[in-house]
Amino acid sequence: MSAASLARRLPGRRAFITGGGSGLGLALATHLAADGWTLGLIDREAPRLLEARTLLLARGAREVHTWTADVTDEALFAAALNAFAHASGGLEVMINNAGVAVAGSVATAPIADWRWALEINVIGVAIGCRHALPLMQRGKAGLVINIASAAAFAAGPGMAAYNASKAAVVALTETLAAEHGDDGIHALAAMPGFFPTRLLDTMRAPPEALGFARRMMERSDHTAERVAAEILHAAAAGRLHVVIPKGYARLWLFKRLAPARFVRWMAQQRARATQRRGG
Repeated sequence: MSAASLARRLPGRRAFITGGGSGLGLALATHLAADGWTLGLIDREAPRLLEARTLLLARGAREVHTWTADVTDEALFAAALNAFAHASGGLEVMINNAGVAVAGSVATAPIADWRWALEINVIGVAIGCRHALPLMQRGKAGLVINIASAAAFAAGPGMAAYNASKAAVVALTETLAAEHGDDGIHALAAMPGFFPTRLLDTMRAPPEALGFARRMMERSDHTAERVAAEILHAAAAGRLHVVIPKGYARLWLFKRLAPARFVRWMAQQRARATQRRGG
């Protein structure tokens, strides 16, 4: 199992996960719990954290520590991370999973929505990385998993702020890998496509964009648990990027080989989808 492979590399088995109360964050935590990890979770909703803690202890977690806070609050986030490392004796894995979605074109998306998305999706990840690094450097080993999205490269029309924020997460992860690889710290940028999650609960979007995202999630044959397993497998293998599922991985290759052609193709696909809905 991928969590077990990680444990062999990082025998302290201590992981801190943002947005850990539900969705992909909880799915990642559940996989680690089954292999006896000590877990720290941060989420904005206390009831979710309480339910998650009960579940994870039942699934085999050694200990589960929780904090109710927003990842954009650096003081609270850093305090939680340091408290976890102090209570558990260190930190091996930091998973920056918390994020939000927003729809809107470059010309029409409110700047307030841009600030909201970038503050949570990018600055929140940067805070997690910044404060996890010293803790990992003390142990001379660590793993940072940053959850981006296939939107980082498949920059579809009408999702400007979200696309930009997730592309920034990939760039941030690559920079971290370049700066701290010699410290024994491995970084992974995960770029999943659509799969059922609670991301749409807070999405800022017109009804048609929200409906499109919901339909794409419903069509996915991936669950949060399956996506989590593939992310952990990629982390155990030492990869820098993972794109999930394979269909999106082919799109990523298309984008890298023929970027201009890919952008035109994406615009055509969105136009066709709009025409079908209009019909």
